[in-house]
Amino acid sequence: MLYVSTRGRSPAANFETVLSAGLAPDGGLYAPESWPRIAAELPQAPYSQAAAFVLAPYIAPWMEAGELEQMTARAYACFDNNQVAPLSRLGEEDFLLELFHGPTLAFKDVAMQLLGLLFERALKESGGRVTIVGATSGDTGGAAIEAFRGKERINVFILHPAGRISDVQRRMMTTAREDNVFNIAVHGTFDDCQRILKALFADHAFAGDYSLSGINSINWARLAAQTVYYFTALAALRDETGASLASFTVPTGNFGDVFAGYAAKKMGAAVDRLAIAVNRNDILHRALETGVYRPAGAEPTTSPSMDIQVASNFERLLFEASGRDANAVAALMAELDRSGAYEIPKGWLAEMRKIFVSARVDESENRETIRRVKENTGVTIDPHTAVGVAATKKLRKAGKLTGPVITLATAHAAKFPDAVEAAIGKRPSLPPRYSDLFDLPERMIEAPADVMAVREIVRKHSG
Repeated sequence: MLYVSTRGRSPAANFETVLSAGLAPDGGLYAPESWPRIAAELPQAPYSQAAAFVLAPYIAPWMEAGELEQMTARAYACFDNNQVAPLSRLGEEDFLLELFHGPTLAFKDVAMQLLGLLFERALKESGGRVTIVGATSGDTGGAAIEAFRGKERINVFILHPAGRISDVQRRMMTTAREDNVFNIAVHGTFDDCQRILKALFADHAFAGDYSLSGINSINWARLAAQTVYYFTALAALRDETGASLASFTVPTGNFGDVFAGYAAKKMGAAVDRLAIAVNRNDILHRALETGVYRPAGAEPTTSPSMDIQVASNFERLLFEASGRDANAVAALMAELDRSGAYEIPKGWLAEMRKIFVSARVDESENRETIRRVKENTGVTIDPHTAVGVAATKKLRKAGKLTGPVITLATAHAAKFPDAVEAAIGKRPSLPPRYSDLFDLPERMIEAPADVMAVREIVRKHSG
């Protein structure tokens, strides 16, 4: 399997290159040269075996099937549910896909635990070192630190928007004691963090000197790992109900998790519609509704991991919807840089709307959804999952979703205790393994939303 850039100005690359590079040299995102076809009806198997089966075409020939199975078994051994991503029923045709059973209680663990092992293998093979830099709107950073902490030949620098993530999210990053972990609290928004991250990679001399690599959802390996749970969810639904087709509602900010669903569909998964669920930072909803992609300032909400206005992975959808016209995609990205917006060509938009629908959920609707789900089912959901559940309800009412719908439950409620308590009057408890989280000392470096300042921090601490 080879990978091409969405902007078409970089040579095709193998999996090892894509894993370590993150962004393509031309600033584009990597995509598979062609989509592998996977049997839509996976045989019943442990999650780790399903992961090895789905991911094998992407990783071959770098890793043989037997070694990949051993690696996925190691990656998912730390999850507190042996199904890893269990499916639970929320209503007659409504289901939750529980993606919060990993070590940092969020869906990012599903990909990140595997990425840590993939990087470790690649560096052992090459004898090199790598500097991982990532931007987080809340959950990616904790999952990355958990996956890479203490690993040899790897330094990890995670940028987060100061004061704009939950205390639990922050402490899952800043209480790490390992010497290879550096947290940078940027005085700005997540979009500022992401802008800085892209600028670091765009400085090819700096990126080369420090062997920069990315673990955000711009990294194809992460999205590939996230395709797996779409296949396993459909298999579980089929076993329980006999249904052969389902739609998915995905709470999303950077468009990574929902694009993983699109990739799964391209690979043969029986996905009907993909619903984009957003909070009041609704760039993706507005783009799909109006055809104009125009980021605005990100506003803080109780679902902070979605407080994003520049959705990087949307570029991958443009690439697919355009019939893989890399030159046209590059022109749109240049227009975005130049004028701050672009208009999606009508033909591309029509292709998107064949698969994607969207809904925006406001704060009051979010709070009411958490309360209603708890009252009706006894299940406590976090505010990101609530965005998804509320969006499903809206889209069903509008006739845009029918039949079985699986909403991705992206985080444990205890990661957002203030928002949940405001909705149901009771503070959710963290699992016992985090009983001392608020007693541990924090370590982080404060920085302005400035590329040069962050670059100097990376330079100073890379050693």
